[in-house]
Amino acid sequence: MKCASPLVLLEFQCPTPQICVEKCPDRFLTLLNAFKTADLKYYKSYCKEGVDLSTLSAPEVLKTGLCPAMILPSKPLSRRCFPAFSKKNGVLVVGNQTTFDDGQGKIRNAKDLLEGAGNATIVREARQLAMKIFEDYTHSWYWILIQVMNMSVIPHSLALLFDSGLVIAMVISLIFIILLRFLAGIMVWVMIILVILVIGYGIFHCYMEYASLKGTPGANVTLQELGLQADFSVYLQIQQTWLAFMIILCIVEVIIILLLIFLRKRILIAIALIKEASRAIGYVMSSLFYPLLTFILLALVIAYWAVTAIKKNFSVGWVLPSLPALTSFLSTSNEPVYKVFNDTACEYSRNTCKPETFNTSAAKLACPDAKCLFAFYGGESPYHKYLIAFQFYNVFLFFWCANFVTALGQVTLAGAFASYYWASKKPDDMPAFPIFSSLGRALRYHTGSMAFGSLILAIVQVIRVLLEYVDYKLKGAQNRFAKFLLCCLKCCFWCLEKFIKFLNRNAYIMIAIYGKNFCTSARDAFFLLMRNIIRVAVLDKVTDFLLFLGKLLIVAAVGILSFFFFSGKMKGIESTTPALNYYWVPIVTVIIGSYLIAHGFFSVYAMCVDTLFLCF
Repeated sequence: MKCASPLVLLEFQCPTPQICVEKCPDRFLTLLNAFKTADLKYYKSYCKEGVDLSTLSAPEVLKTGLCPAMILPSKPLSRRCFPAFSKKNGVLVVGNQTTFDDGQGKIRNAKDLLEGAGNATIVREARQLAMKIFEDYTHSWYWILIQVMNMSVIPHSLALLFDSGLVIAMVISLIFIILLRFLAGIMVWVMIILVILVIGYGIFHCYMEYASLKGTPGANVTLQELGLQADFSVYLQIQQTWLAFMIILCIVEVIIILLLIFLRKRILIAIALIKEASRAIGYVMSSLFYPLLTFILLALVIAYWAVTAIKKNFSVGWVLPSLPALTSFLSTSNEPVYKVFNDTACEYSRNTCKPETFNTSAAKLACPDAKCLFAFYGGESPYHKYLIAFQFYNVFLFFWCANFVTALGQVTLAGAFASYYWASKKPDDMPAFPIFSSLGRALRYHTGSMAFGSLILAIVQVIRVLLEYVDYKLKGAQNRFAKFLLCCLKCCFWCLEKFIKFLNRNAYIMIAIYGKNFCTSARDAFFLLMRNIIRVAVLDKVTDFLLFLGKLLIVAAVGILSFFFFSGKMKGIESTTPALNYYWVPIVTVIIGSYLIAHGFFSVYAMCVDTLFLCF
């Protein structure tokens, strides 16, 4: 069981002999029993090639490591044979047996194997969970995107009822933005009241679920006693889960109400700013759909990074990209690497070796008990040795490109809204197509400024990744001072990243207005904000808070709707609910997707507010 570890699955490094087999074993059999029965030929297929068991005794075979001590029913997983654990009538079995003979006359329980293969079992459970989640997506993807139900399915319904997750989120977001254009003041107050009511309903629902589980067998188990479960729906069957949800929602409700009480006067001014932003968006309606371009470009960046980073055929796949071209090529290598393994001290330990010539090599002469065993797929070239550096370079490239796409969107939107603000006569003094005109200016004149601002942010983000990597590597060996130092560094660079993002955003607005370089624009934006720090801290942030409430309202509304639908609690349409392993899978997907869609629409509003505020 030395190989029964997730690390072996990922890195393919194991200190025991490894061979390739046609198929995994399908029975319990020890080497001692194989010598006594007619199963020796079958057992030989799991020994090293060329072994003649008829001329050797069992102790000699085991001493020289020519065959395994035992084989057991197994299933293939990631090109490895792992014990075939399953449950039959609630009893743990391996293959179809609950017990097995260990070859020494002792009957052992399958639980003994389970303890030995604990880490491998975790990997198997994670894989099964992933497969079930994937299966749920295949059954519910069309409901997540859009659900079209016929009159014959739902009595007394409309002919076509669009009851979708992501489509509903998109429609609600669009309607919300359009209503803000004409009824900004009323919509903001309605939004505030609805957010309070929705969270209040969430508190009430959690209390009802908590009360309904009272007296139910097993419902009083604590989260700590339950531990980590692959089936997350188990957590919804205990009282403590709903109590935790209720407490969290109560805290959020109290915080929102207190903020509204203390900021009630500033909210009136923020509403005026939102009204002006609504008028600006009314003249530049195409800005609402610009986030689609940003999404497509970010998807390309992520796809490029993923294709570069993947390991194909269990081999490393990295080549140092060309700096000027910013390109990289996927390299796959299936060459096995063998290393010297031994039980006693040996100067050749872990050196690379060749199985064909190992018996006549200096390593074998110096260390008679040494073996040349397979270590991993890949290579020992300088390229492979500096692989981690190439990985960090690829991560850096991903951050740089992603930040550049974000910067392009900010400069484009800021330029379009600035043309609205500075137009003496609207819309006559504005460009015919503000978004396209602003995008053209950004690409033609400001590519260098956006690249430079993105570079600064990418460097800080890579440093944060390096700190996390160092923390992970030193987790077992670090002392308290090292923990404190790493914690301080991670905190400082987190704050630095947030500050640079804030400064970059305002610098891009100044670039869109005046067309100056990045450093000049960043300096001007910084001192302009410092001269108006009270307005920035109160008015601008209150507006951001109100827009956040809008996103929260949309996500909560769609989340509650998807919860009742996928959990089968929506009366009249229970029969249309897809059969799922975990109904929380589509619910979580819809909630995350709804937030991203709402964020896309409201990010345009936020950029408009920031641009008009800085122009003012």
